[in-house]
Amino acid sequence: MANSESSNNGQVPTILVKDSKGSDLLCFLEQIVPIEDCEYALLTPVDTPVSLFKLIDGDDPELVETIEKSEPILEVADVVLQEYDLNLIRSALTLTVSGELDEPDPEELEEDEDDIDDESETYELLVSFKVKEEEYGLYIPLDPFFIVGKIHDNEASLIEGEEFDRIQAQIEKELEERGFSE
Repeated sequence: MANSESSNNGQVPTILVKDSKGSDLLCFLEQIVPIEDCEYALLTPVDTPVSLFKLIDGDDPELVETIEKSEPILEVADVVLQEYDLNLIRSALTLTVSGELDEPDPEELEEDEDDIDDESETYELLVSFKVKEEEYGLYIPLDPFFIVGKIHDNEASLIEGEEFDRIQAQIEKELEERGFSE
């Protein structure tokens, strides 16, 4: 099911998660939750998840909900990230960045709290860039980014939509009983 090498040396095991479009995302296997004769997994991406925001002068950043993998915006983001030895990965469910990221300075985050709105408090700006006179930013979520997958044949399928809605409460209840908090 998971990478056996990693379990032998004390690291968290990994598993590949696929979405309905065939895209995949390598994740750490955090918890396995059996529900209705199926094994569901609580997962976190191996690479750093990022969100794309449109930056508008004087307004709060606007989350770009859906974006095609071939968008010119992402090509520009690729070039900008390469300047920092980072790579943008168009993964299942989310964009991710691979490479060595600097850890945020806790004092800096505290200083910024006064002039940040509720939405942006949960994100930290990684890079900003312009595309056709529009400014965009890639932001790292500061809250843990969990994914639910159904395990089968050494992989996991991303759980979304109605199936996720149906099992979410059961998974949360099981994790709460185990003392696993998000």
